[in-house]
Amino acid sequence: MIRYQLLEELVPVLQGQLVVCNIGSPSQELYALLDQPSNFYMLGTMGLCSSIGFGLALAQDKTVIAIDGDGSVLTNLATLSTIGNNRADNFILLIVDNGSYGSTGDQPTYAGDRTSLAKVAEACGCGNVVEVAASMTADALRSAIAAGEQTVIVAKCESGNVDVPVIELDPIVIAERFAAAVREPVSR
Repeated sequence: MIRYQLLEELVPVLQGQLVVCNIGSPSQELYALLDQPSNFYMLGTMGLCSSIGFGLALAQDKTVIAIDGDGSVLTNLATLSTIGNNRADNFILLIVDNGSYGSTGDQPTYAGDRTSLAKVAEACGCGNVVEVAASMTADALRSAIAAGEQTVIVAKCESGNVDVPVIELDPIVIAERFAAAVREPVSR
């Protein structure tokens, strides 16, 4: 299963959630599958998806799901230390680990070799770390949302991209509609 197929299975779980999505192909694929105002598509700043998502979780009470990639997390490993040493039980970091830099040509990452991002997250102090096969990601995400506990999910999938159109929304529009979704009252 490649990232697009994994995201496709997550659509019912992500509907209505605050989602911060990694740059490049992941954001474009999510946009093609489930465009919603509560999605923040990263159009730049590789390595900062998890940091932005975590900061948002600290600033308000709604659940925040950051969908990051192994290559992106490897460029900013300090984010795992920050997450591990600070608590936000409304934060879920989903690392889609396909062992490659998918947006730039599928060059291999060290996560596809000997580096275990699940073990790195645990070593950084992240208390609830789950590594799953791609096919089990939706169940793991549902469980994390229901538990209301800060969670890092490392979803192992195959490398590969699907040809989808670029995001045609203006970055200002993406930010404004996301901010409006953040401000909406929590429905209980």
